[in-house]
Amino acid sequence: MAALVGVLALSACSTPRAPEGIRVVTGFDVNRYAGQWHEVARIDNRFERGLTRTTATYTLNDDNTVKVVNRGYDPVRQEWKEAEGTARFVDSPDRAALKVSFFGPFYGGYNVVALDENYQWAMVIGSSRDYLWILSRTPTLPWHVRDHLLERARAMGVDVGKIVFAAPPVEQHARQAVRT
Repeated sequence: MAALVGVLALSACSTPRAPEGIRVVTGFDVNRYAGQWHEVARIDNRFERGLTRTTATYTLNDDNTVKVVNRGYDPVRQEWKEAEGTARFVDSPDRAALKVSFFGPFYGGYNVVALDENYQWAMVIGSSRDYLWILSRTPTLPWHVRDHLLERARAMGVDVGKIVFAAPPVEQHARQAVRT
C-alpha cells in the first residue's frame, strides 16, 4: 500500500504533457501573453463550475515563472472567487507548454494550442482534451473567430459539444441592438 501511495504521489508531481497528437504554439512570447484575459468559453470543470465573468491574469516573475490569478463571480453566493497559482515552462520558454499549480506540488497542463498573431485570443488545452479554454483580451469574440476555434478544437479531437460559451459573439450583440 505504501508503494502505491508513493507512485501516486510521484505521478501527481510529475510534469504534465499535452495530450497525444496535440501541438503547442511555438515562437511564444510570454511578455506579449502577460496581462488579463477573459474566459470566453470552456469545457466546464469542477473548480470553475457555476462561475461567470471569469478572467485569468498572467504576470512574469523574476525567476521566469508566471504568476496566475484566476477570478470568477459566483452568482449563487454573490461573491467573487479568486485562485492564485504559479506556472512553469515545461521545456523552452518559446514553446507554449506550461504546467500550472494552485495546490503545492500538484501540476496541471496548460498548453496554448492556438494563438492570434497579435495575442488577442488564445485556445488552451490541459493535460487531456477534457480541459479547454478559449480566452480573449475582450469579453466577446467575433463569430468567425469563434467558428475557427471550434473547428480547430474539433480537429484536435475535443468534444466541442461540451464547450460552454460565456457570452455571445460580438456580431450577435450588434444584431440584438438593431432589433430592439
